[in-house]
Amino acid sequence: MEWLELLKLSFVYGFMWRALIVGVAVGLSSSLIGSFLVLNKFSMIGHGLSHVAFAAIAVGLFTNQAPLLFAVPTVVIVSIFILKLNNAANLQGDAAIGLTASFSIALGTALASIGDGFNVDLFSYLFGSILTIKQIDVILAIVFSFIVSVVIWFFYHDLFSMTYDDEYASVSGVKTKRLNTLLAVLTGLTIVIGIRAIGTMLISALIIFPPIIVMQFTRNFKTTIFASALLSIVLVVSGLLSSFVFDLPSGSTIVLLSGFVFFASTLYNNVKRLATS
Repeated sequence: MEWLELLKLSFVYGFMWRALIVGVAVGLSSSLIGSFLVLNKFSMIGHGLSHVAFAAIAVGLFTNQAPLLFAVPTVVIVSIFILKLNNAANLQGDAAIGLTASFSIALGTALASIGDGFNVDLFSYLFGSILTIKQIDVILAIVFSFIVSVVIWFFYHDLFSMTYDDEYASVSGVKTKRLNTLLAVLTGLTIVIGIRAIGTMLISALIIFPPIIVMQFTRNFKTTIFASALLSIVLVVSGLLSSFVFDLPSGSTIVLLSGFVFFASTLYNNVKRLATS
């Protein structure tokens, strides 16, 4: 029963409440963005931008700047750059993402090697730590989550049209290039607000897992969005509490829990399909 006592104790600490608030904000934002990215077959941009965030954090620590405040404009600018690189260099989307991600990882690891003094801090940014979440992280998470939610609500119909038929949406007058840029920027903001709780190396998984899990049970897009948001919040909150109880990195715990749910849901669907065939 020791873990039950630890679970009760977790709600006493202020850092745990900060982590839960940030976690709910991250879960909401990532699920809203993820539903569109997965169906657009553009979900790997989250992976690429998480590597960019890692490099930005390393530069911030190396130059003694506020890492998250430095990461915000950097990730947003690079998200736009990826799309421009894709068009200007006639590259496929995943190629542009791969080039950017590889360069970012090389830059981040080089700076980490040079600046030995901030390696411990960098580890918490890589894999998340509920102990390092500060008041500024809570404020950024709430503000960015609100921005993501409002933008998705305002452009929902255009995003929905572009997601299901990009060419038809373009012919119908939807500015698809601007919307793709908007999605990339929102993804960058979501990556940044999730850095403290989940880590740069793992935050992209939270963008992908909830929509993919939910899509196994429904084909209705609105249902997918709402169910993904609910599932994402449940996974984040459960992962954060579990990470405290079992003394594990918060990001790793959340992603492992998401993976278990994904494999369990896939197994359930396969068994169900075999039983009805």
